[in-house]
Amino acid sequence: MTTRAGFIALIGEPNAGKSTLLNRMVGAKVSIVTHKVQTTRARIRGVAMEGDAQLVFVDTPGLFKPRRRLDRAMVAAAWGGAADADIVVLMVEAHRGVTEGVECILEGLEEIGQGRKVALAINKIDKVKPGHLLELAKDMNGRYGFAETFMISAERGHGVEDLRTWLAGELPEGPWLYPEDQIADLPMRMIAAEMTREKLTLRLHQELPYQMTVETESWQERKDGSARVDQVIYVVRDGHKGIVLGKGGETIKAVSQAARAELEEFLNRKVHLFLQVKVRPNWLEESERYSEMGLDFKDGNT
Repeated sequence: MTTRAGFIALIGEPNAGKSTLLNRMVGAKVSIVTHKVQTTRARIRGVAMEGDAQLVFVDTPGLFKPRRRLDRAMVAAAWGGAADADIVVLMVEAHRGVTEGVECILEGLEEIGQGRKVALAINKIDKVKPGHLLELAKDMNGRYGFAETFMISAERGHGVEDLRTWLAGELPEGPWLYPEDQIADLPMRMIAAEMTREKLTLRLHQELPYQMTVETESWQERKDGSARVDQVIYVVRDGHKGIVLGKGGETIKAVSQAARAELEEFLNRKVHLFLQVKVRPNWLEESERYSEMGLDFKDGNT
């Protein structure tokens, strides 16, 4: 049997649908998906099997113009993930077309795209008419030499199988990189923290989600097969702590219940989840926080 394996980087602007596509490809929720932009901070690898090929997806942070240290580290991680991959898939939203952000990404591809296949995936095709899709595909291919173009809806699954089959056939021959039944290479502590952060992001609005982080402080296996998970939510201001807790603690209680339910479903066992909120004014400037998120602190330097 000839096996194939390799890394596939999904790149694009924030909210292009990268996490949704990753989760659909893998068949499990390994990357958080919200209506907020910039929710994916670390390069999350999801593993999918297609015939004799193992597809290892790198879901990179959305590419945008960075302002803060965290932003710069996220953008550096995104380009690093693309540069390390065997195949790059650029995702573009059909209804937004060639934005200024997409143009910047195309410029970046000129630098790192050499020597590797780059495919174009036009996502959210249900939001525009077919004629517009063809015009966008022609425009994009006139700007960059894509190996293949796919019209998809990551949310509904349209066109995803075609993309998956093509990717499997284009990966280099070689042994599988992970056990066949492994779907992600993130430590369980980080996956649990991401689940809690997703629930917080869904409940809170405006800028606050990008000024907080979640860390799994301890993970204890219990004799009855359950797990006790203690997490800390770091915020930068006292006022933010009140927002996260909510009136009478209702917000953090709802977040805890939702995160615990999802974690139990993911692990298929009982979980006891305990959340604390701590004010840490400078967490955005602490190297340890970046390591927790799988980012390089040095990449945030100007």
